[in-house]
Amino acid sequence: MRMMLKALVLVPCVVATTMFAMETAEAVEKPKGRAESQNSKGVQVAQKGNVAPVAKKGTATPIASNATLSKGGRVKSEQAKGIPVAEKGKAKPVTANGKAVPLATKENAVARSAQPKPTALARKGRSIPAPARSSLTHAAQQRNLTKDLASHVDIWQEPGKLAVQSGSALVIGGEGGELFYEKNANVVVPIASITKVMTAMVVLDSLPNLQATITISDEDVDYLRGSRSRLGVGAEITRETALLLALMSSENRAANALGRHYPGGLQAFVAAMNRKALSLGMKDTRFEDPTGLNSNNVSTAHDLARMVAAAHRYPLIREFSTTPGARVEVKGRDLDFHNTNQLVSSPTWAIGLSKTGYIREAGKCLVMQAQVADKPVVIVLLDSAGKQTRIGDANRIKRWMESASATGRLLARG
Repeated sequence: MRMMLKALVLVPCVVATTMFAMETAEAVEKPKGRAESQNSKGVQVAQKGNVAPVAKKGTATPIASNATLSKGGRVKSEQAKGIPVAEKGKAKPVTANGKAVPLATKENAVARSAQPKPTALARKGRSIPAPARSSLTHAAQQRNLTKDLASHVDIWQEPGKLAVQSGSALVIGGEGGELFYEKNANVVVPIASITKVMTAMVVLDSLPNLQATITISDEDVDYLRGSRSRLGVGAEITRETALLLALMSSENRAANALGRHYPGGLQAFVAAMNRKALSLGMKDTRFEDPTGLNSNNVSTAHDLARMVAAAHRYPLIREFSTTPGARVEVKGRDLDFHNTNQLVSSPTWAIGLSKTGYIREAGKCLVMQAQVADKPVVIVLLDSAGKQTRIGDANRIKRWMESASATGRLLARG
């Protein structure tokens, strides 16, 4: 009986102790469960974004998807051996100007929000080093320069191609006529003062006395466009000086006076200009005056290349058209005249013949015979907009030919 009473007293105590222990264990397990749940969610977020680990300092991260860079900096899939292929969705940073620029994707945005702490490299505003670029990647980037970058590097097109802004352009070999570049080269356009190259040839073909004096008259004044001149009416200069000023400084009154003093007068002179053009095979060319102020003086880049090549055989035209400047006595005063083509004074150019031109209908024009990449070439640039476009185009052509020649890519077309 005594034993039964003791058992009745001990059973409730054991039950109470057991329940207390179970409640305590459950209370401990609840926070732990929440922590594990959060960790599990974090792992899921990371897996969803497929976040690539941050590269350690000094290590290189390969470009994603076995890719090369296309125009605009987008990743373009391309099979290339030797570059590891990243799994779908794992976009690695694309480099730009030596800095790592992450692709703006939804996965990257999630990854950034999921990162609990910045890395040691990211602290204090320090950036992660850009991945080392292989020669293949560098070549791909060079081939895919965008037009936005073109304003800074001049030549943006693929190797072997050239960006020229002039409306019509032609680059042709001075010997043999090898064609290196053309753009609208058969389009008939006004040629402005390029006309004066033909004027000079016709004058010299008549074998005149170059030391004879010619007089500037009212007939030589430009009443069509109102162009200025420092050769006043009544000024007397030699035929040689008039030829120099017409070719070097594009002096309109000098050119017109040369035509007027031709045997038979101005009309006979213009007829001789057109005959000379036909004899050179300039079938799309027409002249109506010796200055180029008349917009009916028209030609093509191909025809003008023929004219420049022929004019280059005249020593006096070569000399006068490339003279940087001269001092001329006009009515008892010494006046300084300068070449209208600034490139004749450049030490980087070897120019054998030069002539510029401009009227509104023709735009800015330039023809030259020059030595470029150890080759004699004729360059024709017509209908250029802006003050420096024709000069910029000439420099682009020169750099393009020199670069192509150095790499063995300069080949004549056709």
